[in-house]
Parts: sequence; structure tokens; C-alpha cells
Amino acid sequence: MQVNYTIAEEPDTPSAEKGRLLFAGETTFVKGVVAMDGLPPPDRMEVCFAGRSNVGKSTLINALTGMKALARASNTPGRTQEINFFTAGEEHYLVDLPGYGYANAPLPVVEKWQRLLKQYLSGRQTLRRAFVLIDARHGVKKVDNEIMSLLDSSAVTFQVVLTKGDKVKEAERAKILEQVKEALSKHPAAYPEIVVTSSEKGWGIPTLRAIIATLV
Repeated sequence: MQVNYTIAEEPDTPSAEKGRLLFAGETTFVKGVVAMDGLPPPDRMEVCFAGRSNVGKSTLINALTGMKALARASNTPGRTQEINFFTAGEEHYLVDLPGYGYANAPLPVVEKWQRLLKQYLSGRQTLRRAFVLIDARHGVKKVDNEIMSLLDSSAVTFQVVLTKGDKVKEAERAKILEQVKEALSKHPAAYPEIVVTSSEKGWGIPTLRAIIATLV
């Protein structure tokens, strides 16, 4: 069965308000986790964010929460090797996965991180959706396909979020979107809506907030 991948539309008023309220409250850092036994109790719904180093993940999380310094952006790709948990409201965790695709990290570090990621994705019952961030200037790379395949095998629904959408002209963005849709057609766990964002301009932020707030 062929899946038709579309751009997520702006949310209706009740969904937008639900999203606004979820992120209007305090968002707090809970802990950074380096092993499965350090995970916080699975007592609330969670969503996770995955993306290549320098894709703008920290900036997007900060834009969602309206807190400029909540997720720390590192100048050294791959430095943060922890799974970082944040609370959003009373019923959600936002989970910031370490940036992948880092060339400078030692191989044992990469292998340890990949093991932890696989364990987390396949063993976390409260994980409702993964958001895979793709840079609008570059489209889907080989390493993105690898993380998507891992999500497929872990049976975790994932949704692509295009970041830095304001950095490319509309015609170029349309080409990248076609490339992204083609890549997604090979991944059964892919959700059929793509969210186009710009943390700088605020594009797609209310949409993404509403998606997270209305997950069940």
C-alpha cells in the first residue's frame, strides 16, 4: 500500500490551545541518563527527539518550550552522550537523544551510545512518538536512514521534522521535501505527515506543540 506523505497543516483552534497550554507551564530538566537503570520511572507519556549533530535539535526544543537555555547546544558535535529527560506539564516527558553522525567520537563511545539507544527505543513502553529532525538544507542522509531503520525495527512510530526551513528558498525546499518523502516510503514506522519548522521564525512550532499535546 502506497502512503501519501503530506505537510502537516496548522492545528485547529482547540488543538493549538492544548499545545500552547502544555508548553506554557514550567519545563524542567530531570536528569541525563547514560544507562538503562538510570531512566526515570515510566509514569508519563514521552516523546523523543533524534537528529544529526548540528541539525538544530537543542534550538528546536528551546523554541517549543519558550526557554532559551533549556537544552544546551554544544559547539562540539557528539559531545553530549546522555539521554536527557525534561518534564512538560504534569503528564509529559520530552526526551533529547544525543546527536548522531558525529565523526570525532571514539568508536567505543559510539558503540555504547548505539546500544543504549536501541535498548531505550525498544524497551520504553511510555514512548509515544519519535521526532526525527532533518536539516532542510541537506535532506535525508545515510545516517538518518540508519536511525529510521532502527525505529522501524523497534516498532516506534516516528515523524520527520524539517529544521531550518527558512534557510532555503521555496523551490529548493520543495526538492528536499520530495527527497524526504522518497526516503520515508522505505520506512514502515514513518508517520505520514512532515512538519516544516524554523526555530528562528517560529514556523511550525504551534503545529509541533499541538501534535505532542494531542498524542494519546
